[in-house]
Amino acid sequence: MAGFSFVCAVLLCAAVAQTKPTLRKERVHHEPELSRQAHEDNKSFQYDHEAFLGKDEAKTFDQLTPEESKDRLGKIVDRIDSDADGYITTAELKAWIKRVQKRYVYENVAKVWTDYDLNKDNKISWDEYKQATYGYYLANPEEFEDATDQFSFKKMLPRDERRFKAADLNGDLAADREEFTAFLHPEEFEHMKDIVVLETLEDIDRNSDGHVDEDEYIADMFAHEDGGPEPEWVKTEREQFSDFRDLNKDGKMDQDEIRHWIMPQDYDHAQAEARHLVYESDQDKDQMLTKEEILENWNMFVGSQATNYGEDLTRNHDEL
Repeated sequence: MAGFSFVCAVLLCAAVAQTKPTLRKERVHHEPELSRQAHEDNKSFQYDHEAFLGKDEAKTFDQLTPEESKDRLGKIVDRIDSDADGYITTAELKAWIKRVQKRYVYENVAKVWTDYDLNKDNKISWDEYKQATYGYYLANPEEFEDATDQFSFKKMLPRDERRFKAADLNGDLAADREEFTAFLHPEEFEHMKDIVVLETLEDIDRNSDGHVDEDEYIADMFAHEDGGPEPEWVKTEREQFSDFRDLNKDGKMDQDEIRHWIMPQDYDHAQAEARHLVYESDQDKDQMLTKEEILENWNMFVGSQATNYGEDLTRNHDEL
């Protein structure tokens, strides 16, 4: 989505600091991208692979034989069964999925922490983050004068500063682990939800009128490059915009409508995924899963977030 100028800028910056600004596609899970992938049948697990972590985080388990996968999955099932009664309920599966999601977020922060904590005081100040991410740009602004891309450093710097200050609850301009986690993963924190909504609006609102119209909504998901007919799913999304996104029927989405779209109050992704996994694997229809039922449908589980897209199958059991 970013243009050539921004790609060049990232490469120049990476040569100095190996970091880049926090882009929307790395931080917000857009529901339309997920909702297009329907639960078609028990042989299509794309939704399960993408529903929580997104495409970039999807892991495979090709390095394991089916026997190894089933053996390790069985050990994970024992951990999910929190009351050790031999049955996995939807609530237990939901709790496990949320735990895996939370672990992913904090592990992600741990991986990049040393890139930003330059003075090793176990805090990341705004100056440290700014220098690590924008140091080359700040030292050589003339090289970026012609950058007009939506995600140019000139535009992203004040956005990152605004988000950093929102995450910095005590206002000392130095983020501890929790504050930096909120900065990198604002969608996970209640006090950051306004920032997520505002940034989503800014990302999609191409005419800068403070709203998202239908064409802008579609353009965020689909680039009509060949001039041919729109795919069927795009037509469906236009109907979604009219029927469910534009709640007051004025032809555009305001911030409240965007919030309802990307963070619906009545929809819990972990709950939906847990219900789906139970529904697809519950052979005797008692609304609970035995280890045998899960192992019978092992390919769905090792490809879903129940096992962190198969990543947990490659970990030592003691790490889980």
